[in-house]
Amino acid sequence: MQEPLGNLGYEVCRCLRWKGMFIDAEPDPTVPPCNDRLFWCMHTQTCLGPDGQVAEPEQCKPGRGCYDRL
Repeated sequence: MQEPLGNLGYEVCRCLRWKGMFIDAEPDPTVPPCNDRLFWCMHTQTCLGPDGQVAEPEQCKPGRGCYDRL
Protein backbone atom coordinates (compact mmCIF):
# COMPACT_ATOMS: atom_id res chain seq x y z
CA MET A 1 0.00 0.00 0.00
CA GLN A 2 1.39 3.39 -0.95
CA GLU A 3 1.22 6.08 1.68
CA PRO A 4 0.57 9.65 0.48
CA LEU A 5 0.38 10.86 4.05
CA GLY A 6 4.02 11.47 4.81
CA ASN A 7 4.77 12.28 8.44
CA LEU A 8 1.76 14.26 9.63
CA GLY A 9 2.35 13.66 13.33
CA TYR A 10 -1.09 12.12 13.89
CA GLU A 11 -3.22 9.21 12.70
CA VAL A 12 -5.66 10.10 9.96
CA CYS A 13 -9.25 8.89 10.17
CA ARG A 14 -9.66 5.20 9.34
CA CYS A 15 -12.41 6.17 6.86
CA LEU A 16 -10.10 8.22 4.62
CA ARG A 17 -9.42 6.46 1.30
CA TRP A 18 -7.18 7.02 -1.72
CA LYS A 19 -6.55 4.92 -4.80
CA GLY A 20 -3.02 3.92 -3.72
CA MET A 21 -4.59 1.82 -0.96
CA PHE A 22 -5.94 -0.55 -3.60
CA ILE A 23 -2.71 -1.13 -5.55
CA ASP A 24 -1.27 -4.46 -4.49
CA ALA A 25 2.35 -3.91 -5.49
CA GLU A 26 5.58 -3.09 -3.75
CA PRO A 27 6.58 0.57 -4.06
CA ASP A 28 9.11 1.15 -6.85
CA PRO A 29 11.56 3.92 -5.93
CA THR A 30 12.30 4.51 -9.64
CA VAL A 31 8.68 5.53 -10.30
CA PRO A 32 7.82 9.04 -9.10
CA PRO A 33 4.69 9.38 -6.92
CA CYS A 34 1.58 10.54 -8.74
CA ASN A 35 0.69 13.11 -6.06
CA ASP A 36 -2.85 13.31 -7.41
CA ARG A 37 -4.33 14.19 -4.00
CA LEU A 38 -7.60 12.38 -4.73
CA PHE A 39 -9.17 11.32 -1.42
CA TRP A 40 -12.65 10.27 -0.39
CA CYS A 41 -14.54 9.34 2.75
CA MET A 42 -15.62 5.74 3.22
CA HIS A 43 -18.93 6.87 4.74
CA THR A 44 -20.03 9.29 2.02
CA GLN A 45 -18.08 7.85 -0.94
CA THR A 46 -17.33 11.44 -1.99
CA CYS A 47 -14.59 13.99 -1.41
CA LEU A 48 -16.61 15.35 1.53
CA GLY A 49 -16.97 13.79 4.95
CA PRO A 50 -20.26 13.37 6.84
CA ASP A 51 -19.77 16.86 8.28
CA GLY A 52 -19.62 18.44 4.80
CA GLN A 53 -15.91 19.27 5.06
CA VAL A 54 -13.21 18.10 2.63
CA ALA A 55 -11.83 14.58 3.11
CA GLU A 56 -8.05 14.88 3.02
CA PRO A 57 -5.20 13.92 5.36
CA GLU A 58 -4.74 17.45 6.69
CA GLN A 59 -8.42 17.62 7.70
CA CYS A 60 -9.25 14.02 8.71
CA LYS A 61 -7.56 14.10 12.08
CA PRO A 62 -8.36 13.99 15.79
CA GLY A 63 -10.70 16.79 16.80
CA ARG A 64 -12.95 16.53 13.76
CA GLY A 65 -16.46 15.45 14.74
CA CYS A 66 -16.59 12.50 12.33
CA TYR A 67 -13.02 11.32 13.06
CA ASP A 68 -12.77 7.56 13.65
CA ARG A 69 -9.49 6.37 15.16
CA LEU A 70 -7.70 3.38 13.65
